[in-house]
Amino acid sequence: MLRAIQRHRELFQDNARELKRTKTSVQNALDQANLLSGVRNDIEAYKSTTADSLLAERGRIDSSHRMTDDILNQAYETRSEFSRQRASLAGINTRMMNVLNTMPGINNLVSMIKSRRRRDSIIMGLVIGVCMIIIISYMWT
Repeated sequence: MLRAIQRHRELFQDNARELKRTKTSVQNALDQANLLSGVRNDIEAYKSTTADSLLAERGRIDSSHRMTDDILNQAYETRSEFSRQRASLAGINTRMMNVLNTMPGINNLVSMIKSRRRRDSIIMGLVIGVCMIIIISYMWT
């Protein structure tokens, strides 16, 4: 009877050790599966975030290309407008020279107007300069 009890105890201990080992191996397998699924989820999340960020970056690049094209179009339009204005001013200048050459008295009148305008500009500059000096000297005293 004691021998049977002893034998049952040994079998129980062997079975308990085997159960403990099996539980440990099952737990390790579950942990590994969870770890792998977590890593897979992280990889998938990274891939989707990377793809989204690449698509967003492509959208920003396309937008900057559109803005660059718009700016280039505006520059071409401005250039053509300057060309039209240059041609118009050249035509006006040619007509004015023809008028001045046709009537010599107008040339003298224009030169007198220019000299008077230059003289008035110099006088105004001197008056403004003197006023500024007076204001600055008044502020320092």
